[in-house]
Amino acid sequence: MRTTTLNNRKLTAFRLNENLIERLKVQAKKENRSLNNFVESALMRIVYRKPNATTLAAIKDAQESDDLENLDLENLETFIASL
Repeated sequence: MRTTTLNNRKLTAFRLNENLIERLKVQAKKENRSLNNFVESALMRIVYRKPNATTLAAIKDAQESDDLENLDLENLETFIASL
């Protein structure tokens, strides 16, 4: 088997569930992208997802804060109006 590398890209084979492949194809077509580009982009988002400094600070603040607002999810209209 011959391996081709273009722009640091390596030809690779995976075994995936047929239903998953079909769903990926449909989504890629909706976004007018090739299946390869769609899957590569999705995988890169997952692997390289790193929060920036602002997000990290917000996460830390939320985790350490005792002054978090309680939302009334029993009444959807009140919840939506509070946004």
